[in-house]
Amino acid sequence: MHAQPVIPANLMTDDQLLRYSRHILLDEVGIEGQERILAAHVLVVGAGGLGSPAVLFLGSAGVGQITLVDDDLVDLTNLQRQIAHTTARVGAPKVESAAQAVHAINPQVKVHALRQRVDASALHALVARADVVLDCSDNYGTRQAINAACVHGGKPLVAGAAIRFDGQISVYDPRRSDSPCYACLFPPDARFEEVACSTMGVFAPMVGIIGTMQAAEALKLIACVGQSLAGRLLMLEGRDMHWTEMRTQRDPDCSVCGTRHPRAE
Repeated sequence: MHAQPVIPANLMTDDQLLRYSRHILLDEVGIEGQERILAAHVLVVGAGGLGSPAVLFLGSAGVGQITLVDDDLVDLTNLQRQIAHTTARVGAPKVESAAQAVHAINPQVKVHALRQRVDASALHALVARADVVLDCSDNYGTRQAINAACVHGGKPLVAGAAIRFDGQISVYDPRRSDSPCYACLFPPDARFEEVACSTMGVFAPMVGIIGTMQAAEALKLIACVGQSLAGRLLMLEGRDMHWTEMRTQRDPDCSVCGTRHPRAE
């Protein structure tokens, strides 16, 4: 059995019962599932295109605590797609802007806004306190560091990416023996030309689609609903709205989680 967030002993208030009534009406969620969401702590790394919709839906759904990490400031070029931010908050730290957006929807959610670029040490500490981790970052090195921390801490990782008209999402769950980690699919020592939306562009709704799906996968994991995307990589070609699903497997020689590698734990 996987460890789940501790359900608070007290029942939901009348206000919470009303606010979350559409979740409670779902047989798969109900009172117990919503209480798990209220008790959960989610770590979101990145408050940009993916992090914006993800954190807004996590907040609106009632996730009790959200730790949001990003070292960037809101720029005018962000507003085409980063929906947690506003023109009035250009120049403000993204984590503070996103926290304001969440609190405007749901003041009951506690948002820990950390304006910093996280290293391996900081990630290990942040991951240890979270129930689920969302990788909404935009560079390969950070993705690998987040994955390594999740493997070390035994925490499920929901990773998304989007550029131009293309997006992808998967869940990497080290609690499951059959689930690969991010490095099984994308080795840390891989060499490729990293691209950024500042030079390649990005279709605005693409980050919304993927970021929203990241929130959905996180909430499913917390509330124990359905099957996660662990072992499956979904890829979206946005020009034709064509989804491709690729089955994935754990690599026994993976340098991060592999059973035949000397660094594996």
